[in-house]
Amino acid sequence: MIKIRLKRLGKKKSPTYRIIVIDSKQRRDGKAIEELGYYNPIKKVIFIQKNRLLKRLEYGAQPTETVSYLIKKYFNHIKEDDYKGRK
Repeated sequence: MIKIRLKRLGKKKSPTYRIIVIDSKQRRDGKAIEELGYYNPIKKVIFIQKNRLLKRLEYGAQPTETVSYLIKKYFNHIKEDDYKGRK
């Protein structure tokens, strides 16, 4: 099964994560099939490539709970920014 999950990067007590597509039997920091974006919990920055994410979800990739939460948070933030720009 293909999963969409986080790959930890960064130094001690300063984590950053990449959002990756990987086989569920591979280890967390194993070789990724594709990188979809990144997440920095310290600076509270999330970036996801929407077209690649949708393509992988169509192919049947399953996001983990944490990645599902980040996806929802990211797309809600994008919608709010769209409304703020309009008058």
